[in-house]
Amino acid sequence: MRIGFAAPVSGPWATRDNLRRIAIRAEELGYHELWTFQRLLYPEGHRMGATYRRVHDPLVALAYLAGVTETIRLGVALVNIFEPPVLVAKQVATLQEVSGGRVTFGLGLGWLPEEFEAMGVDFAKRGRRGEEFVEVLRACWRDEVIRHEGEFYRVPAAHMDPKPSPVPPLLLGGGAEVALRRAGRLADGWVSASREDLAGIAEKIYVVKAAAREAGRDPEVLRFVCRGVTKVSDAVDGPPLSGPYEKIRQDVAALAEQGVTEVFHDLNFDPAIVTADPEEAMRRAEEALEALAP
Repeated sequence: MRIGFAAPVSGPWATRDNLRRIAIRAEELGYHELWTFQRLLYPEGHRMGATYRRVHDPLVALAYLAGVTETIRLGVALVNIFEPPVLVAKQVATLQEVSGGRVTFGLGLGWLPEEFEAMGVDFAKRGRRGEEFVEVLRACWRDEVIRHEGEFYRVPAAHMDPKPSPVPPLLLGGGAEVALRRAGRLADGWVSASREDLAGIAEKIYVVKAAAREAGRDPEVLRFVCRGVTKVSDAVDGPPLSGPYEKIRQDVAALAEQGVTEVFHDLNFDPAIVTADPEEAMRRAEEALEALAP
């Protein structure tokens, strides 16, 4: 089991100095990967919660973290498909270069219609769009001359360089069976959502692996990454990854038994962190960073 930590990208504690402090200490403590996530808009009057109200761009944040670290990996879970795939391919290739090859790229279909509207992208047919997005992305990273004519995207014969080296692992999100099977067919792994019922995650891993086998792929090389919505408290009867530190560590071990290969502790989804005074949020986050280190 590999253990990661989410960078402070949401709420008042998400500052330049705090990004740097968390990243450097996580690297010192031996964490495997730092993670970010995307939220482009918060529609007026929406009830999605404090986590999504104030969020940094995930790739820009990772570029900054690449410059203040040396060895820890850098992951995004997830960039959504309302972005243009050619532009994302260029951004991720550049991030791979400036980070020295440390990037994991996660792609999601998105679930907020207002973000698609603002980007001029149709919210419908997201599954098919996502599959074509992957096709264009990989062509940009692989082909000397890119040519693509599809349902959603058209790329005239063109070069895109430099190519990322190595090609970043591509993870897909989504919890529906069709999304899980898509991850097994197309991706290097699957990443769970913040609302995932972790008690049943083994069943979803099984679906991904079964789809990989059917596609003639080796399911045992796939990565299964759990976004750990980690909430530290004194309560011992809460959901997985909540409660005292010892319980959280036991929960991580239980996830490994279900087939999860990686967990990253994400405090951005704890309302007590993203609504707290930044100094208090950092005090609690740095305590957790130390206590949950690999």
